[in-house]
Amino acid sequence: MIELKNELLAIKVAEMGAELQSVKDNEGREYMWQAGDLWPRHSPILFPIVCSVNNDTYRVDGQEYHLPRHGFARDTEFTVVKQAENQVTLALHESEETLKVYPYRFNLAISYRLEGNKIHVIWHVENTDTKEIHFQIGGHPAFNMPSGKLDGMIKLDNEEPMDSLKSYADGSNDMVEVPLEADSGIMEINNNLFRNDSVKIHKCQTHRAMLMDTNGEPAVTVDYKTPVCAFWSPYDKQAPFVCIEPWYGLGDPRGFDGEFKDKPLMNHLLPGASFMSRYTITIG
Repeated sequence: MIELKNELLAIKVAEMGAELQSVKDNEGREYMWQAGDLWPRHSPILFPIVCSVNNDTYRVDGQEYHLPRHGFARDTEFTVVKQAENQVTLALHESEETLKVYPYRFNLAISYRLEGNKIHVIWHVENTDTKEIHFQIGGHPAFNMPSGKLDGMIKLDNEEPMDSLKSYADGSNDMVEVPLEADSGIMEINNNLFRNDSVKIHKCQTHRAMLMDTNGEPAVTVDYKTPVCAFWSPYDKQAPFVCIEPWYGLGDPRGFDGEFKDKPLMNHLLPGASFMSRYTITIG
């Protein structure tokens, strides 16, 4: 476990999955969900897919491959390649095992950098193959509800009416828009919100989500530039956390059986090219 700290925050990052597992303020308050029976993760990295491919199967040049939901990065050991007092970078590249399920050569680097009360989460994907590669990437951080139960609100930076994608209880979705359940950018966080799995806001309609405490003050703010941000808590479990998930990607629409490169919100890199983006977690 890698530990970073400054005068305001202390964080822990696991080499397995390059997963952020703990964020504490200088009073020792924990902001990340600490895993357990309700959900066994903290903040998995989603790569090279976000959500699922239909029947865990996808096609590259007509050949079938198989990937589990959210890909393999979250269950793969990363290597620490750089570490300082306030920053760490972990990396993963293709292996004999990954090539069986994802036929591309790549370098994936995940960095965490502390800056005051902020944590910058930086993604870097490099194409080390001789052909174009295709991928999706996303975050899935789970934050403890300030009230200690699934009852609160998230304030978005867009107060206009917004749309979300139609989702189903099995986690699948259609590329069909439905009105977002929000009033002037305020989403009430309760069990009913997640009756159809996650709430997915796409088309860059929002770039900031603030999880509010009982006094209406932000406990955690997530800033992102991703085309999708999803929100999730396991339905009917009354889990005391909510995930705020910046995504460059979406799962297969129901019935999609096309080529991997043609999936919705797919990212493409020519040989030698690279992709970089980040999201930022602000505490308090």
